Amino acid sequence: MDRLKNKVLVVIGGTTGLGLCAARAFVREGAKVMVVGRDHLKVEAALEELGGSASGLAADASRSNTATKAIRKALKEFGGFHGLYHVAGGSGRRRGDGPLHEITDEGWEYTLNLNLTSLFHSNREAVRQFLKQNTGGSILNMSSVLAFSPSPRYFATHAYAATKAAVVGLTKACAAYYAKKDIRINVVAPALVATPMSERAQANPEILEFIRTKQPLDGGRIGRPEDLDSAAVYFMSDESKFVTGQVLAVDGGWCVSEGQH
Repeated sequence: MDRLKNKVLVVIGGTTGLGLCAARAFVREGAKVMVVGRDHLKVEAALEELGGSASGLAADASRSNTATKAIRKALKEFGGFHGLYHVAGGSGRRRGDGPLHEITDEGWEYTLNLNLTSLFHSNREAVRQFLKQNTGGSILNMSSVLAFSPSPRYFATHAYAATKAAVVGLTKACAAYYAKKDIRINVVAPALVATPMSERAQANPEILEFIRTKQPLDGGRIGRPEDLDSAAVYFMSDESKFVTGQVLAVDGGWCVSEGQH
């Protein structure tokens, strides 16, 4: 289990849900991992679980200096920096996101800051460091199937969809520009996964019945965080050294299934 041996990786949003699950997989595959989360107690809990191959930083991903601090800490403590996985983000539903005609100014600004501005900051800092090192490297960004496969009845948060579509656009533009420097930038796009963000959907029997036909693989279920781990390991490893600008939907069949109401 050494697909990531000698790799030092930074996971923005790495203390809960998809990020923590990926960090576990990275450590299992031999990497040193720097996890970043807003809550220092969750950072401490993650480090206790991940052990000596991990370090952490309690900071807000939407602040422009957070990724800078994380990468510098990784360099100081582990002696290198090879990859960034940006997972941080979430729903703006409670702050005013929804269908376009209902989105509040606060909901729009909050959701863009949470899902896009934070990712811009981390990607910019990672690229700057890779250029400084002249080593190349890998960035993996988190999008969503809602960026390109809408589900209007149950998942009508249009600011969220806009941010996740922008993640794809930013990734592809940057992947094209930096490919000559061996900087790879790709996207993973999950469908509905059982994380703290999706608790509303998980608690709704009607949505669960819809998911049974919208995500029909493996019995028609909500995704699990570990469903994305192999993809994340692949993109962080040298196995993906000839891959950039790609979007991989890990979606249980969402994008090719109609879903029955």
